[in-house]
Amino acid sequence: MSLWKRNSVYESHVWMDGVRYRKATGTANRRLAEQIDRRFKDDLVARRNQISDFRPEMKFGELVAQFIASGSAKAWHLDRLKVLLPYFADMAIGHIGRGNARQYRLDRHRQKKLTDTTINRDLECLRHIFFWAVDEGILAASPLARIPLERERKRKRPVISVEEEQLLLPEAAPHLQPIIIAALDTGMRRGEILNQLWQDVDFPRRLLFVTHSKTPEGESREIPLTGRMFDLLSANRKQSGLIFTFKDKPLHRIKTAWKGAIRRSKIRPFRFHDLRHSFNCRLLEAGVMQEVRKTLMGHSSGEDVHSTYVHIELPAKREAIRKLEVWLAAQNNLEQNQTQNKEEVVDDAGKPRAGDTDDSVERAHGDSGSAA
Repeated sequence: MSLWKRNSVYESHVWMDGVRYRKATGTANRRLAEQIDRRFKDDLVARRNQISDFRPEMKFGELVAQFIASGSAKAWHLDRLKVLLPYFADMAIGHIGRGNARQYRLDRHRQKKLTDTTINRDLECLRHIFFWAVDEGILAASPLARIPLERERKRKRPVISVEEEQLLLPEAAPHLQPIIIAALDTGMRRGEILNQLWQDVDFPRRLLFVTHSKTPEGESREIPLTGRMFDLLSANRKQSGLIFTFKDKPLHRIKTAWKGAIRRSKIRPFRFHDLRHSFNCRLLEAGVMQEVRKTLMGHSSGEDVHSTYVHIELPAKREAIRKLEVWLAAQNNLEQNQTQNKEEVVDDAGKPRAGDTDDSVERAHGDSGSAA
């Protein structure tokens, strides 16, 4: 027991190397006193091990500047900092705690209608920066180490149908069409597609190797090519460089072209990322097992510890793509039959049947008129 209560105020008593160190917490709140006690112990341990002085008075804006300058910041950190910096920039990092995080969540909800998932990503970025500060010796401990995050609700994700796909592709810009096909036939993310190189396509084996992914599981994964994807790449084959470009220049954003294609095709609103989800759902409907789908898409292994040791061989992946092509062919045939049946119904309703003469038609009209 290192906390002692004296005159309704807690004191922290820490023994180290035979010496007792005492500090008044200045509070009668037990939980707050325990937090102060832990920080007091951390400071004493740091002093004993001659760790460089901490800087809890540093402003959050300065901490972020050092974080970015160190090269530790990733693209998603920079994106989240656009909203974190205006709120926390002038606060001392030693004074930022759970209460500030709760108030930040409330303020974000007041400003704009957001999901708890979005704000959770903001707070995860904030927590990551504080962990980095601890590793760099700027803070003794992260005040947000055990910050509770709101439970995230699952959201319905639309799946693009084969009919909608056929309406979308003709309306897409020439540089966007192959990107849409790649997303639907490989399940790759937008960033993976736009960074894909010709050197990573094995034409003799009809394989594509993903070498630029946001997840470790996605790096260097192999995806068998569908017939449509193989024909597309073969028709534009090059020795090196980026596969998907605009006027031979790298693509970084396709949002404008995507929105234009959706608007012109007059289909339901979709995000580009929904094409990846559609690939997964098509594999599911084609009868492909979950482990194979996750491997093809570069998903993380999940919470099951045993799933780390699951390895999907290439023949299983090829079989999955074969099933996908069979399913797509069946969907196309079904749609063609439905269209043909509709046309036949229209013809039957608007034209006389074979063998009927004009006289017979007139008699039919006359009979109906007399009956009336």
